[in-house]
Amino acid sequence: MNDSVKEKRCGLINRLFPKGIPKLLCPPLTHYTEQGGIDFARMEAHLAHLSQWVKAYLVPGSTGDGWEMSEEEIRQVLVFDHGLAEKLDVQILIGVLRTDAQAAHQSIVDTLVWLKERMGIESDDDVMEKTKVCGFTVCPPKGKDVSQAQIYSALVPILELGMPIALYQLPQVTENEMSSEIVAKLAAEFSNFYLLKDTSGGDKVALSGLDLGGVYLVRGAEGNYSKWLRTGSGSYDGFLLGSANCFAKELNSIIESVCTGNLSVAEELSARITGVVDEVFKCATGLGASNLFSYAYKAVDHFFAYGPDAAEIAPPRIYSGERLEAGIIKTAGEALIRFRLMPSEGYLSTEKA
Repeated sequence: MNDSVKEKRCGLINRLFPKGIPKLLCPPLTHYTEQGGIDFARMEAHLAHLSQWVKAYLVPGSTGDGWEMSEEEIRQVLVFDHGLAEKLDVQILIGVLRTDAQAAHQSIVDTLVWLKERMGIESDDDVMEKTKVCGFTVCPPKGKDVSQAQIYSALVPILELGMPIALYQLPQVTENEMSSEIVAKLAAEFSNFYLLKDTSGGDKVALSGLDLGGVYLVRGAEGNYSKWLRTGSGSYDGFLLGSANCFAKELNSIIESVCTGNLSVAEELSARITGVVDEVFKCATGLGASNLFSYAYKAVDHFFAYGPDAAEIAPPRIYSGERLEAGIIKTAGEALIRFRLMPSEGYLSTEKA
């Protein structure tokens, strides 16, 4: 790989993240009111709680209903989160979750125009330099029959925009994966491609051993967290996890334990979180959940918000306007108790105290 591409990528990362890219990022949940609108007060309480441990967010991600939302709803969330990012001193990676590459391209262009008007900024470069935005996240175009050549051709125009780009491996939605070779080719050609999130669970890119020129690799698949960090013996630089909506403190503890060599502590806590996530995901799958990520973490977050008695409170609403089924709330509560992760009180109670 050309050293100048690596150097430019390193310079970009240093400008976007003067303190380094966080090892734990989160796609926050989107909460809804009784009337079906977005519950911004609830979201502010949630993010204020998470920001103790999480300093960068993918908005909106799959966990935050990014695939289901309309453009108007996405803009509402971005307006809110962009303003809150200044208050909480956190950064926002804008999720452009579109199944068509041309639509994703246009969304980035439109969002840049909106950001510049909102902030009174003239140049695209200043959007990243003078706001809490640290780039855009895009997926390959959807389709199980889309070839690697087509994936490459679809992503090139987006990267040619010159904006900081994170690529998102999400076969659960796109029905395909970028090959390690295509990722390496894009990394060699575009220094603005600086982060890859892989939620596949196969980890083919991270395990390929190919030179990605300093692209920051974050794992989005859940489970066995302690074994994946490069600071231990793993292949990833960090995590971008839906479970961080609930277990931000614990995941941060795992990262710190791995970094300091306390592997037994990291492994024990990792196993407990994995146990909860596995049980709740299994329940969500059995319920035929349309968005496993959102359903599962809303069920667990219900207890982190309200504490051990959360099952007595009406379940949270999902994007469709319906409430989560009581069964998944019960499963989440029982799993949290069994794996010794039930909070003693909820962050909403703490906020009101």
